[in-house]
Amino acid sequence: MKTLLDTHQFEVVIQRLCHQLIENHLSFDNTVIIGIQPRGIHLSDRIVPYINKQLKKEVKYGKLDITFYRDDFKSNFHSANATDILFSIDGKNVILVDDVLYTGRTIRSALDAILDYGRPEKVELLTLIDRRFKRQLPIQADYIGKTVDSIHSQRVKVFWKENDKKNQVVLLDE
Repeated sequence: MKTLLDTHQFEVVIQRLCHQLIENHLSFDNTVIIGIQPRGIHLSDRIVPYINKQLKKEVKYGKLDITFYRDDFKSNFHSANATDILFSIDGKNVILVDDVLYTGRTIRSALDAILDYGRPEKVELLTLIDRRFKRQLPIQADYIGKTVDSIHSQRVKVFWKENDKKNQVVLLDE
């Protein structure tokens, strides 16, 4: 096991990502943040309050379940989560948030799902960890916490304080 982000680095990376979002979207008047269920929600639940505090206003924030949009839905059991998007995304800049970008299939599913809620002006992707190798689709993140070069037999595990009692990212050999 190799630690990729310890507790302190974890917080620094999230703050950096928040500042990059603020720099690129300024007032967030035409920008919304949507966390991908289930693990992207942990990251977006940290990003949104930080941005709200910095901007002194409420950024529009939704949660997207992609269970029924996955291309492996019939072969792998995934429990459905709630989608919570209580605003229009028509003509908006949408920032999709997920914890780890690997093959790109989760993001493809999210893009399919998001179109059921409107036609955004632009979609950007924010991810805590980008595993560069083994991408199966031409998808890349616009905002990256940390890039990791790993082999297929390794696994990136993100520990969240809410579930795992610590904030940490590790690389596991399986």
